[in-house]
Amino acid sequence: MQLRLNQLATQCDNGLPPFVLIFGDEPQQTIQALDTVREHALKAGFAERQSLTADADFDWSTLLEATQTMSLFSDKQLIELHLPTGKPGKEGSKVLLSIAEQPSADVLIVIYGPRVGKDVQNTKWFKTYQSAGWFIPCFALEGRDLENWVAQLLQQIPIHTTQDCIAFVADACEGNMLAAKQEIDKLGLLYAGGTLNIKQCKAAVVEQSRYTVYQLIDTMLAGDAQRIVKLLFRLESEGLEPNIIIWALIKEWETLYTIDQLQRNGERINWTALRVWGNKQGLYTDLLKQFTPQKFASIRVALKEADFQFKNTQPTRPYVLLCHLCLLFTPYGLDEFTLSYA
Repeated sequence: MQLRLNQLATQCDNGLPPFVLIFGDEPQQTIQALDTVREHALKAGFAERQSLTADADFDWSTLLEATQTMSLFSDKQLIELHLPTGKPGKEGSKVLLSIAEQPSADVLIVIYGPRVGKDVQNTKWFKTYQSAGWFIPCFALEGRDLENWVAQLLQQIPIHTTQDCIAFVADACEGNMLAAKQEIDKLGLLYAGGTLNIKQCKAAVVEQSRYTVYQLIDTMLAGDAQRIVKLLFRLESEGLEPNIIIWALIKEWETLYTIDQLQRNGERINWTALRVWGNKQGLYTDLLKQFTPQKFASIRVALKEADFQFKNTQPTRPYVLLCHLCLLFTPYGLDEFTLSYA
């Protein structure tokens, strides 16, 4: 079954399955998931741990032998298999399936790696392991979920604080949970067992948030103007090439236009072909309710001009122009304002 990370410890308390899958691009979440499983495995008697990495030169018989070899130091062993690409390949898939046919109560196999898409999750080996065990996807938390995570870590130290401090830490480290954990550990050294106010928090916590163009697009689709400005400011400070954002905006215009035309013609929308997954479909359909043919046309003209200017000139304030382009997709009606590339 699939678990959220905040459910993992409780599930571990109820007993460990033979297989655990941990995949995602958020390193702090991955570390926390691995540490949680290791801690509970040790308590359950899995005293020996082997770590294997399935790189290009990996011999898959090594894994098979590891599951069949009795430990010299413990009756139970934990085997961790790192898949750097998230894919075991043809030979690896066969080995994993053969191991799954006869799971052992004395062997716990944890497989971890980067974020995997539906192409991996729909494979036979992945489905078999998820069915017999757990799959914990590790992704960056945002908004209220991130604040709850920060609050939980502060409580564990313990540090008594207020919601404004929690929100400040979450905002300062959003998109970079590894840095957030380090900042919280620092606060623990300074204020463990005490009370933390907002002045102390601002003096101690270093701005380390990280964002991606994909988060910007999701924010734009949600129509959150204030957050659009915030993300663009951070992306500019990180030195992201403006043309990457232009390309992403053009792609989103094309996706929105395709969906709109299918809706107008009463045709079925193939979300998979458009690479729009279930949790994002509502953003597109809601946004399109305030789109008109005129709005599509005006955004298309603006994007075409911006694409030409960014490729052939050097606008003096590129991120101000990018902000205007992003806001064109929202309900805030900037169509009457003309962009200047001078």
